[in-house]
Amino acid sequence: MKILTFDIEEWFIEKHFKTDSPLKYKIYDETLDRILDLLEEHSTKATFFCLGALVKHFPHVIKKIAKAGHEIGCHSNNHRWINKMTPDEFMSDTKEAISALQDCTGLKVVSFRAPAFSIGASNKWAFEILSECGIKNDASIFPGIRDFGGFPSFSGDDKPCHVRYKDKVITEFPITMTKLPFINKKIAYSGGGYFRLLPLHFVKKQMRSSDYVMCYFHIADLLDTKSKLMTKHEYEEYFKEAGTIKKRVTRYVKSNIGRKRTFHGIEELLNTFEYISIEEASKHFSANFMYVDI
Repeated sequence: MKILTFDIEEWFIEKHFKTDSPLKYKIYDETLDRILDLLEEHSTKATFFCLGALVKHFPHVIKKIAKAGHEIGCHSNNHRWINKMTPDEFMSDTKEAISALQDCTGLKVVSFRAPAFSIGASNKWAFEILSECGIKNDASIFPGIRDFGGFPSFSGDDKPCHVRYKDKVITEFPITMTKLPFINKKIAYSGGGYFRLLPLHFVKKQMRSSDYVMCYFHIADLLDTKSKLMTKHEYEEYFKEAGTIKKRVTRYVKSNIGRKRTFHGIEELLNTFEYISIEEASKHFSANFMYVDI
């Protein structure tokens, strides 16, 4: 079972945190079209986790994805980290996002991914809220240490499972992890910066040896042009923490490394393996998943 997902947020980030550039919107639109065309060519359906706030200014993005037959999942409303929200704030944000996405597409939203994988040991209450909002499937767990999120103590490891929190149950599709040779540390390899950094032959080898793989990409992963170094104000406005030069340079490097080869990498994955959406995985495989209490 290999699952393909995309987090759709760039239009909102550009408008609210950067320069509000029509040229950037055009580039994002063209990149999304390339993705959708590639998936159609391979008769592959994926899950696209979208921000609810996109509906207000960029409804064409959501409608285009839904029209192509892909699952629309929720990626929060305004891309706020859940570990920086109160339960009430998260409830309000999630309800608003789901309502906007459903009104835009006419389709029920039952899958969710937290921005920056920001559900962890300190805010497990998020599962109760997600369940109350009608979410059946979650893909927010990053079972390791990472910037701004991560859940290294997650007892379900990196396999699909049914998470039980109090009296609520949600099907969880965590990020896939592996160990690098000679390094006793688990890392993700099937999406984002890790996919851009690691050799493609290494990624494909890991995928061949695993019964479960969760792939996750952003529009920004596929851009040929480099993003600029964020100003101190831009960094602090977006990340809500001190924008030191070290943090900004680190973010610049992580954001830009390996971009030019990412689309080719996705093409190679689709030529090599078959992928399904979270919706399909839940429908056909979830009966076999174990239960994990958190």
